[in-house]
Amino acid sequence: MQTNVETTNKFSQTTVETAEQLGLTADEFERIIGILGRIPNFTELSMYSAMWSEHCSYKNSIVWLKSLPHEGDRLLVKAGEENAGLVDIGDGYACVFKIESHNHPSAIEPFQGAATGVGGIHRDIFTMGARPIAALNSLRFGNINDKKTQHLVRGVVKGIGHYGNSFGVPTVAGEAYFENCYNTNPLVNAMSVGLVKVGQTVSATSHGAGNPVFIVGSATGKDGIGGAAFASANITEDSVEDLPAVQVGDPFQEKKLLEACLEIIPTGALIGMQDMGAAGITCSTAEMSAKGGHGMIIHLDKVPTRQENMKAWEILLSESQERMLIVVQKGKEEDILKIFDKWDLHCVQIGEVTTDKQLKFYLHSQLEADIPADSLVLGGGAPQYHRAYTEPEYFEKVKAFDIHKIPDTLDPQFAAERLVKLPNIASKRWIYTQYDSTVGAANASTNAPSDAAVVALKDSKKALVLTTDCNSRYVYVDPHIGGQIAVAEAARNIVCSGGEPVAITNCLNFGNPYDPEVYYQFVHAIKGIAEACRKFNTPVTGGNVSFYNQSPDGAVYPTPTIGMLGLLDNIADRITLDFKESGHLIYMLGRSRNDISSSEYLHKLIGIEYSPAPHFHLEEEHRLHQTIAKLNKAGIIQSAHDVSEGGLFVTLLESAMSSGLGFDIHTNPNFRKDAFLFGESQSRAIVTIRPEDKEKFDAVLHTVIDATEHSIKFEKLGVVKGEHVVIDGEDWGTVAVWKQPYDIAIESHL
Repeated sequence: MQTNVETTNKFSQTTVETAEQLGLTADEFERIIGILGRIPNFTELSMYSAMWSEHCSYKNSIVWLKSLPHEGDRLLVKAGEENAGLVDIGDGYACVFKIESHNHPSAIEPFQGAATGVGGIHRDIFTMGARPIAALNSLRFGNINDKKTQHLVRGVVKGIGHYGNSFGVPTVAGEAYFENCYNTNPLVNAMSVGLVKVGQTVSATSHGAGNPVFIVGSATGKDGIGGAAFASANITEDSVEDLPAVQVGDPFQEKKLLEACLEIIPTGALIGMQDMGAAGITCSTAEMSAKGGHGMIIHLDKVPTRQENMKAWEILLSESQERMLIVVQKGKEEDILKIFDKWDLHCVQIGEVTTDKQLKFYLHSQLEADIPADSLVLGGGAPQYHRAYTEPEYFEKVKAFDIHKIPDTLDPQFAAERLVKLPNIASKRWIYTQYDSTVGAANASTNAPSDAAVVALKDSKKALVLTTDCNSRYVYVDPHIGGQIAVAEAARNIVCSGGEPVAITNCLNFGNPYDPEVYYQFVHAIKGIAEACRKFNTPVTGGNVSFYNQSPDGAVYPTPTIGMLGLLDNIADRITLDFKESGHLIYMLGRSRNDISSSEYLHKLIGIEYSPAPHFHLEEEHRLHQTIAKLNKAGIIQSAHDVSEGGLFVTLLESAMSSGLGFDIHTNPNFRKDAFLFGESQSRAIVTIRPEDKEKFDAVLHTVIDATEHSIKFEKLGVVKGEHVVIDGEDWGTVAVWKQPYDIAIESHL
């Protein structure tokens, strides 16, 4: 067998031009030469191109990601140690969860792009030995009146529904926003949540010289080749030519792979397991070997392929779906083979673990690549950059905003009627009804209306409380405060559902990191997220960075999506948002303010594009969470709903529409009517209580009131009453009349 890669491979003479065509820089090419001690051949350079792409290496983000809080009492692994976060939820069980993006593929081929995003994130969960039990998503699209946007929405939603429903994991929650900046670059962020017994997880590692390496699952094809590099470039008109970089998924094949992978764990034959996502065989062999401190010899001609005569670099970089790499204890191969044969899946030994730390890839006995494993991976030889950043010029327009120049003269009922039809506020029913929220429901979503999804755990009183959140307009106008709000709203949604916030995963969607203004957004959003996570004791378990969400028209809004895990020790303590009975008292917890900044009302109805983020302070937010938790523990709260997009009016209307019960409230004359009804100042929630609980309600609230600036405030707004919406004595019509346009506003475009 040949061993000299320089002399055996005819593609050995690569140049800096070759490197640049593959997305590497001249400096990176020289760095690779230094690592190898020679000029890389084309196969090797292609591997570095994929692994050193932003998508795989986080080379432009890792220096700031390290500043996020990664430790907590419940965390069983630190961020980056495994494929997903692992959190102790008690009773001998742990929750595995993660969120990732599939933005670029979805922009080009929305159905397969979104579908394979769902499949990929589920594999991250079960490769750790956990069974996925719930899925969430966070979606961003352009102007809903645009035909291209409508095509993307239909394709993405159909892809998510097809894969998730077929795979058998319920989609329990999500969010969708529509803004012009996403016209070319939609964002498709998928989150998966799984359960595993503590001590029965699997690590993505490799060790033990001579232990066999198997590829299992589907055959390898040419779909997805170069996907990691594709995801690390701006979207242009020519991007459609990169269609082969979009993978093709098969949820039924993945279901079989899931069951087979979980079945092999109890055999004790497994050393390590890693899914094949970005960069395929290259990534899985490199990451497992680097983590285990060993190398591998891999024979690429043994890899089951869908096309004949595939080249070495094609096999190495294919991102074909539904595949895993596993390392097995030598002598226990038959245990593994029998299980995969039962599930009618490929299970082929393609190599073995070695004592050195080199990855050596052969094709028909010819050495095609010989690379140190750790030189490919994050934290090893992959470069890490400090990018320059400068405050965006548009901040001057934000600072120039003056609420006093905006007259409070718009008829409030007319404004409210327009507001509920806006796509960012209107019902997302057309989207979520295409997802099965009960499939495979051994652990089931309650499907009760609440600010976060509540997933009951089988044979337990406990429940998981799950949400995805980010208002990217807030981040755009103030990345620091906007980053804080993204975490705070996720935590608020969990608290308003009765849960305790535990940990987060994040999906950081930004434009081109080489743009100093975009990088400013990234850096300051990270700082805000870090501060909020420390305040709410919600460490970051991992996630994903997606840069280059940018077209010739500019970057998308900075969108650091937060996926948060919360815990309910007793599902009987859950809170829903629907009004329960006429006569219940309606209170607002938190402070009203003359604040319409960055609200849907100001942006969409008044037409003001630049204004500050709505008022927010971490301490004030934390006090709100503590207050809601105390009220819930005392059994006082009948319903709770946080005030967010659309302001107080939309919050009340959503609680009313969920029950059919109306409300009769009065506005506060100390504030502008538009700010009171439609402003989006943070750290507020609407709760309802029984009249007979008012004394207990007051007593609990007085335990959290003090002389500090951020002490909790509360205000009685009115009562749950009848079927009508009544404001300041004026009848605005029935709840049913309001619900009709709210329900159909989005689907009427699709």
